[in-house]
Amino acid sequence: MSFADLFWLFFVFTALQPVLRQRMLEAMRTRKIAQLEAKRGSRVILLVHRQETMRLLGFPLVRYIDINDSEDVLRAIQMTGDDVPLDLVLHTPGGLVLAAMQIAWAIHEHKSKVTVFVPHYAMSGGTLIAIAAGEIVMCKHSVLGPIDPQLGQSPAASLLKVVEQKPISEIDDKTLVLADVGRKAIEQVKQAATGLLQPRHTAEQAEALAKLLSTGTWTHDYPIFADTAKELGLPVNSDMPDEVLELMTLYPQPIRTQSGGVEYLPVPRQKQAASRPS
Repeated sequence: MSFADLFWLFFVFTALQPVLRQRMLEAMRTRKIAQLEAKRGSRVILLVHRQETMRLLGFPLVRYIDINDSEDVLRAIQMTGDDVPLDLVLHTPGGLVLAAMQIAWAIHEHKSKVTVFVPHYAMSGGTLIAIAAGEIVMCKHSVLGPIDPQLGQSPAASLLKVVEQKPISEIDDKTLVLADVGRKAIEQVKQAATGLLQPRHTAEQAEALAKLLSTGTWTHDYPIFADTAKELGLPVNSDMPDEVLELMTLYPQPIRTQSGGVEYLPVPRQKQAASRPS
């Protein structure tokens, strides 16, 4: 075999390696999902978005909840019998309100129990989906977030503040239009959240919680930890199955242009008991 042949074999192997690695990860995820479904007697659906960017020609690409996601989740739910529980694993920064709303109402109307697992974070539209479930399972430091609408780079609630605090004559037409749209968006999200929170809450409780989450009480990236979520009245517990955490390890971060700053040995560590003489 010539040097040229060896070079081309090396080139082909190098080119195929990422594809083969991805296929192996997909096969491992499929097996782990099947094991979790068998253990819990449920339909397991994962909605996982890595917020870390993968660079293509120097441009960052960010995943978020979109219409493709809602189509896939709705198809999975449609393929699930009314008597089969749903387990939805969420790891997302949020995304389109329309797509999140479709998923939220689909799981809200499923006749069997729906459990949402949040191993790390489910912000914005992810929180809208989570509050539709009968149970939310979070790790101690997992977080949800506010569901206040965003218009471009501006929070809708902040646009309303501008209109309220400045004379109309000093506000440009574009800001006035955005504020009008923002007012409608906040009301629409608040009404939807109120409906999603029932019947686990009274109408008054659901409306108060929906208002708190949707009207700009906090910044959009404010972390609502598990204990706070419980205090707000959400059906949260911290019994996170090991299988869910193991599944998350099969969704590795995209390769970064710079090396990461976190390293550790990926094995459990417990303090060993001191040995005693026999």
